[in-house]
Amino acid sequence: MNLKDINIRDPFVLFENGKYYMYGTRAKDFGHNTGGFDVYVSEDLVNWSDPIQCFDSEKFGLNRSVNWAPEVHKFQGAYYMFASFTKENGLRGTYSLKAESPLGPFVPHSKGALTPLEWECIDGTLYVDKQGRSYLVFCHEHTQVIDGTVCFVKLSDDLSESVGEPTMLFKGSTPYYINEKPAGEHYITDGPFMFRTSGGELLMVWSTFIDHKYAQCIARSDNGEIDGEFVHLPPIITNDGGHGMIFNGKEGLTLTFHTPNQTNYERPTFRKIRDTGDSVEIE
Repeated sequence: MNLKDINIRDPFVLFENGKYYMYGTRAKDFGHNTGGFDVYVSEDLVNWSDPIQCFDSEKFGLNRSVNWAPEVHKFQGAYYMFASFTKENGLRGTYSLKAESPLGPFVPHSKGALTPLEWECIDGTLYVDKQGRSYLVFCHEHTQVIDGTVCFVKLSDDLSESVGEPTMLFKGSTPYYINEKPAGEHYITDGPFMFRTSGGELLMVWSTFIDHKYAQCIARSDNGEIDGEFVHLPPIITNDGGHGMIFNGKEGLTLTFHTPNQTNYERPTFRKIRDTGDSVEIE
């Protein structure tokens, strides 16, 4: 099938052995009770396989409501999916799943959600530091705290559970380009993804709304690690596109995100980007 015919939110691409594997939120009903996730396979980012179901959330009791933002990382010879589901207590959280192939089938791996039990959390992403320590970077949702945040928590060596308490990195209201909102209006954070530049800088791409339009933003750690202060750089997409990630393949360094941010019309989009050493920019 052609790229333009794929209706998913939150696209995530894994490049492996000359092929692109794309995952995402089934866009129907904004990803609620969709029964799991699919993977699409391509060799050129234009022509894709039909969807191949790679996780059946109904089978494992995880189709309670949201099935959101799957992303797949190769780690220690296996493939780990991080995705957000509604927990038994009705709050959202990010779980890890595992498979021996990027095609799945994935099965639950974590001991419940990796994010705090009483928090409403989404969009967990894996980050491995220079010393090989693993972390989950995630969003504490605006639905619970009004001013949404991006946080991290250390993971066990096998990615099956979180270790210690989470640390907040920044709030949705923090960036200089966010105007103060009226009391009670929410500041949104979503879709964090970590990227190390050729110059050794640690970037986070993440999304929010700027002047009521979905935007793809960038922040840079001031010490090159996850525990640094994240300095907000100028956004790179401000016209209704976001929840992006960066991958490198045959077509070079690429940013993917979904646009428009409108239910049933979302499509994965690709933009070539340039690594400047201290940041990235659209070519």
